[in-house]
Amino acid sequence: METVFTPFQSLGGGMLIGFAAVLLMAFLGRIMGATGILAGLIQPDSGSEFAWRAALVAGMVTGPLAVMWVTGSMPAVQVPLSVPMLIIGGFLVGIGVTYGSGCTSGHGVCGLARLSPRSAVAVVTFMLTTGVTVFVVRHVLGG
Repeated sequence: METVFTPFQSLGGGMLIGFAAVLLMAFLGRIMGATGILAGLIQPDSGSEFAWRAALVAGMVTGPLAVMWVTGSMPAVQVPLSVPMLIIGGFLVGIGVTYGSGCTSGHGVCGLARLSPRSAVAVVTFMLTTGVTVFVVRHVLGG
């Protein structure tokens, strides 16, 4: 399994995520945590809550179409896992964001920007867990 180094695309994507988080906070006073946005979309408090959440999720889902419009081709995505493994992974992520009171975007982008100690601990935990997982998958399991 090869990891492709894409510093310019990553920087551009990070800047867009940060800009979107600033706009969401500036105009609606909301934190841009993807799992919280999705949860509020499934069980909205009001119609106005549903509208901005639906618009944000629609933007996330249609992002590849914007890439296709700009570049002329869809982004290449390879997922070297089976559907059952993806379902298990999604379930584990769901458990993690529930117990961690948020996801990487909420804690990593917005929480760190607000100097939240809880978010700092969460991000360190995310990073350590990611490193251990990559090591186990690549070097212990041979993936």
